[in-house]
Order: sequence, then C-alpha cells, then structure tokens
Amino acid sequence: MSKLEPFIVSARKYRPQTFKDVVGQGAITNTLLNAIENNHLAQALLFCGPRGVGKTTCARILAKQINQDGTERDDEDFAFNIFELDAASNNSVDDIRSLIDQVRIPPQVGKYKVYIIDEVHMLSQSAFNAFLKTLEEPPKHAIFILATTEKHKIIPTILSRCQIFDFKRITVKDAAEYLKYIAEEQGIEAEESALHIIAQKADGAMRDALSIFDRVVSFAGKQLTRKAVTENLNVLDYDTYFTTTDLILDHNIPDLMVLLNKTLSLGFDGHHFINGLASHFRDLMVCQHQDTHALLEVGEDVKQQYKDQAAKVDQQFLMTALELANDCDLNYKSSKNQRLLVELTLMKLASINFNGEKKNLDFLIPASFFKHAPVEKIDVPLPQPPVQEQPKEEAMPAQESAVEPEEEEVVHAPVVAEAPPKINIKSLEKRVSGLSLNSIKAKRNHENVKSPAIDEQDLPKEKFTEADMQQHWNDFVHQLEKKGRKILASNLQTDVPKLKDEHTIWIELPNGTMKKEVEREQSLMMDYLKQKLNNYAIGLHITVNEEVAKKFAFTPEEKYEKLREKNPAIDVLRKEFDLDF
Repeated sequence: MSKLEPFIVSARKYRPQTFKDVVGQGAITNTLLNAIENNHLAQALLFCGPRGVGKTTCARILAKQINQDGTERDDEDFAFNIFELDAASNNSVDDIRSLIDQVRIPPQVGKYKVYIIDEVHMLSQSAFNAFLKTLEEPPKHAIFILATTEKHKIIPTILSRCQIFDFKRITVKDAAEYLKYIAEEQGIEAEESALHIIAQKADGAMRDALSIFDRVVSFAGKQLTRKAVTENLNVLDYDTYFTTTDLILDHNIPDLMVLLNKTLSLGFDGHHFINGLASHFRDLMVCQHQDTHALLEVGEDVKQQYKDQAAKVDQQFLMTALELANDCDLNYKSSKNQRLLVELTLMKLASINFNGEKKNLDFLIPASFFKHAPVEKIDVPLPQPPVQEQPKEEAMPAQESAVEPEEEEVVHAPVVAEAPPKINIKSLEKRVSGLSLNSIKAKRNHENVKSPAIDEQDLPKEKFTEADMQQHWNDFVHQLEKKGRKILASNLQTDVPKLKDEHTIWIELPNGTMKKEVEREQSLMMDYLKQKLNNYAIGLHITVNEEVAKKFAFTPEEKYEKLREKNPAIDVLRKEFDLDF
C-alpha cells in the first residue's frame, strides 16, 4: 500500500496569496493596493464583515505586500514580521500589555511589524482601554489590523482611531465561478446548477462554500451533479418546486397532497418546503421582467426552466400565492397541526385562477357531491319593479353573518307600509345547490337591487296623541324584554317619553352612556313607532340630565331610603328586629 498523502482542505489549499485572487471584494482590495502604492496606508485598520469573506486573508496579504521591496525570496512569508493574536482567548489586560511591550521593538527583517488581532470584539472593556493610547499613536514601524464579525460591540473610541473597511457577503455568482475554477483545477466535472446550489447554501461565506464543496466531492467523486448535491446537502431540488407549481396551476389537489407526503417522508419538514416554494414564486416573478433577470441566482440551464414557467403564470396570481405562502410561514411555528397548515395552504393555492381570484369550488369538489345535497330554500324579498340581471362580480362576495331579522340594523330610509312580494330561489330559471357559491351570489345579487326611489312627501303623516305614542313605546320595550335585550329595555324605561312638538319625541336620560346605547339602536325603535303611528316625519330628541340620576336607587342604602319614603313603618321594623342592609 502506498502511503496516503495528507489531505489539505480547499479553504487552506486555495487561500488567495495576492489581492487579485480575493473573491468578491474588489472595492476593498483596490483601495488597499492604491494605498500601498501611494504610501498612504493608515497604521490602524479595522476589517469587519460576515464570517468567511476574506478579512484575515486580506490582512495577511497586506502584511506581506508592505514588507516586500523586491530583494526577498519568492517563498518569503515574513513570519517574523506578522503577529496574529486571537482576542477570543487572549482578551485580558495582561495580554494587551504584553502586546504593547512587543510593539516597541523594531523589525529585524522588512520594514513593518504587522499585528493582526482577530475577533477583536471579544476584548474586555479594560483591555480596550489599555489598547487606546498605543492604537492612536503607534510606532512608525507598527501597523495594527483588527478583524471582527460584530462591529457594533467595539467601543466608539476604538472605532474613531481606525480606518474601517466593511467586507460584503460573497454573491452566489462570484462563489459559483470560484468553485468552477477549483473544480477545473482538481479535474472534477461539475454541473453549473450544482455549483449554484453549493453557493446558495454557503449564504455569502466563501470558506463555507469550499467546505461544502469538499464534502460533496467526497460523496460524489469526479462527477458532481445537481442530484448528488441535493441528496448530500439535504436540500430540495428545483424540480420539486417546478412540479409543485405545475400541479397548482392545474388545480390538481390530490397529486399535490401526494407530492407533499413524499417530500416529508424524505426527512424535510413542512416549514422548509413552504419557504422554498415562496422563494420559487419570487424567482418566477423576477423572471417576468427583463430588467430583473439579473436577480435570479441560478445556473443557465435552470434559468431557462424558470423563464418557461414564468410565461405561464399571471403576476396577480404570483402576488396572491406569495401572500398565502408568507402567511403559512408566519403561522407555522404557532400552529398545533403544522402539516395540516401546509396542506391547507397548498389547497388554497390550487384554488386560485391565473387572475388571482378564488376558483369556483365546482372544479375542486366532484359534481356527484351535489347530486343528493338538499336545496336550501331562501326567501329573498324583491322590489316591485322587474329585476334586471346584475353584472357578474369580479371578486367572491364576503361571507355574511347570520343576524336575526328583529336585531338587524335598519337603514335610515322611509319604510313602505306594504310588504314587498316574496319569491323563492327555487323558482329561478337555473336551479343551483344551496352549498355552492352560485346560490350565495344569487342571494347577494337580489339584496343589492336598490328599492325604487320614494318621495318623502308622499309618505303618511297622521296626527297622534302623546298617550298613543307612549303606549306603542311600552309595547316596543316589552318586545325587547321578551328577546332578552334587557339593558336596552331598561334604558328606554328610565324616563317617560313626551312630545316636544308635533313630530318630535323627547326623552331625558341620566348619563351619556345610556344616551349612546339608545342612539345606537334608535333606528329599529323609530321604524317601529313610524309604522304603528303611521307617521314617517317623527324624530327622537335625547337630552342628558345628571340630576335625574338621583331619582334612581343603585346602592342598598339608596334602595332602603326609597322604601322608607314610601312606607315609614319599614324603619320601625328594621330597628325592632335589628336588620342589616
């Protein structure tokens, strides 16, 4: 057996040695190169940004380049001039003081001594304070490069003494191109879409992308396919979402449920599936405009699939689908039955037309279901003029709440004495099921038909006496008590209504709360009185008099005083038997 050579991970093997090799940080590397060439380099630099984007790598490259004068060997790494300190484990005041003592000694080789302090935000408060003076006025031969992933944790006095460079996340395109270069160097045939999946999984960190690449190559060998990558990384392939979208567009709920069950059986959870579907809808929307094609971060072979499917769907459909998927994402963690939530979302998606409207349920429920369904008889009042066919509503009517006829809020319109004729939906030309949306639409259409305009001058205005008005008032209060609406009935009995003038009923209440309660329900009462008195010109005037409240007994003591005023003997009875309230 031949002796195995030690394996070097790609993140170390292909670590950039010059600024030109650094991926995705062109603005920073160009700035540093110009600063070196023009001798305009600051002595304190702060490199901040996400993990794996090249902060430490750029610090090492900078440390080498500022010491090169053309006389060094090709393999010279200036190890004696570069000092790296991990602030995560060396974060005390003593560690910083030891560093300050070393700074005073000039370099033996080269021009500069470079101190790279990684994870500098881990330094303690006292260590930061001990470092301030040296950082502000370092020796001419010393340069400090601080690196951190959490700039907000560094005290402002440190930030003000450093020249700050913000490293950005590596784009999927740049990461995929660098992975393609490494695959060619290693003689690996890799599909472009497979490299894009690795780059997306790395989430902007080049070091993570290289680690994932090594892992997938160990699994797949020299042939790196999209299928191998998705299996090894446990991510859903693009084809899953393409198939899901096709089933949604075909309104095929059964196959959607089967596809979801198959996906869950592979170890994926519903949250991962619905998030991926939302991202797929977003990518389809990006493909619908030429200017946004650059936002689609996939391989060229998959990009054509996105363009083909995007041509089949309407933008309004995608907006509705994105909203439904986002609602499912927000409610997933709080749901008691998470799988049912995802299934319900898929069913809602499959019941949407291309124009974003809900699809008729007849497409989703077999027609045999309605064959034996009972037809609901609904009496719909129609006005005297013939009913004209109403235009088809563009949106599905909202669900109406069931309200008892007596408790409906009556519109402030004159009431015709004669009741309109009744007609049964069953007599319509087209018989529809009581369970379908057609019956609901038919009912809404009839309810939306406006009554013929009535001149108020033609309505009856018969004279009436105050006694007649009070009698019908009390009858209305009794009806309220029978229906259990005792609070409103009690408010109406607080005062005896009087006629302020020929057409105005006046009532005085003890507080504003009672007035608001009566005003809220006065339309129902006034319609009743108008019909009974046959006078449609009457109105209600309510005033508030807090002095009236004193006439009413609320506490036990007040009730006792009222009783004693009516019968003084009750006080003798209380004292005789020593009774309490």
